[in-house]
Amino acid sequence: MTTRILPAVADPDAARAVTTLLSQLPDAEPAAPVADSTHLVDTLARLAAVSLDELPEVVLVHERIGPVPALELVREVALRFPAVGVVLITADASPVLFSAAMDSGARGLVTLPLGYEELASRVQAAAQWSIGVRRHLGGGADALAGPGGTVVTVSGAKGGVGTTVTAVQLALAARASGRTVALVDMDLQGGDIASYLDVQFRRSVADLAAVDDISPRVLQDAVYTHETGIDLLLAPGEGERGEEVSDRSARQIVSALRSRHDVVVVDCGTYLTGAGAVAVEMADTALLVTTPDVVAVRAAKRIVRMWDRLQIRKAEESTVLVNRYTRSTEIQPALIQKITGTRMAGVVVPANFKELQGVVDAGRMHELDARSTVKQALWSLAGELGLVQAPEDGAPRGGAPRGPGRQLALTRGDDRGSVGLRRRGKGR
Repeated sequence: MTTRILPAVADPDAARAVTTLLSQLPDAEPAAPVADSTHLVDTLARLAAVSLDELPEVVLVHERIGPVPALELVREVALRFPAVGVVLITADASPVLFSAAMDSGARGLVTLPLGYEELASRVQAAAQWSIGVRRHLGGGADALAGPGGTVVTVSGAKGGVGTTVTAVQLALAARASGRTVALVDMDLQGGDIASYLDVQFRRSVADLAAVDDISPRVLQDAVYTHETGIDLLLAPGEGERGEEVSDRSARQIVSALRSRHDVVVVDCGTYLTGAGAVAVEMADTALLVTTPDVVAVRAAKRIVRMWDRLQIRKAEESTVLVNRYTRSTEIQPALIQKITGTRMAGVVVPANFKELQGVVDAGRMHELDARSTVKQALWSLAGELGLVQAPEDGAPRGGAPRGPGRQLALTRGDDRGSVGLRRRGKGR
């Protein structure tokens, strides 16, 4: 049986050496090496979306892969693609590293400089393990083959542009359609999700920072299940505790939530921390909220350029949402798109703070009137981002069949909000 192998090697010389040796292995089918962690995860996610059988049996991760450290990448691949055997290539053969690699989910370790016998042995063992897992999964494989739930991060160009309101309403829209949803407050020093949803809870994301392996029970202890059914992972009440949440722990937390929820919405706030950067990098959609004024648009451009410089996310892979939009504003979405170089959301959120003031002051954002134009726009955005699911019969709940340019209405209890499947208008 042919063993498909996907190497993840950043250095060109090392990549050539790995490819040369792999091509000599019997029944091996090595793919072209991927040069960074983002490319590796994206490639596996794309293959998994087609079928479990499309995934390679073995992934080789070189110790100098970036921008994500090798052990963290091994852990992420093992969590998101459990039927893939991961082998770490490293110059350090110490028992400490070997133990750390096994704890991260690696199926083997190959030392540098590479030797044919050792590489062949480790690849064969990982491939056999992968085949056994897939055979064991059998008919239930589809449930574990994919990349897990959808992760959307919401960041603000600057303070006060509506980042948290957007994150909360996206989560509410997804939950109203019947999906399991986690809402994470990664604005570690100034997070306000608890205030917007009238929640008092002593656990926070910081309580998971020191946990090496986040089990379902540990995660459940840190999560607050809101009356709407959304699982909330809140920012720490003491802002200084935000420093406890490292890049590594943020990656673990998002991966654990993603594996247990259909949708994960992460409020990253305005200030970019290491934890927020990890969330943006891992996200299926990175949403950047701005208002149509010069100061905010300039700030949005700075953030997009910073993401690009830090290799977190390319501009064209980010989506900008325009909040507090009026037709009379001089800065239109088309101009914002040209300035930032990003994609633009297909909807804009109207400037109508009066609709929000009552529920914001009361801490009852989930009780925002369904007739609110702000809510309708944000729930339309949720539909555009694929955070909602239509009823099984293919027709919207409580409405006519879907067609081009028609809104999808979702009903939950007495609440009805519009979740959009709108056509993009000119300049959006």
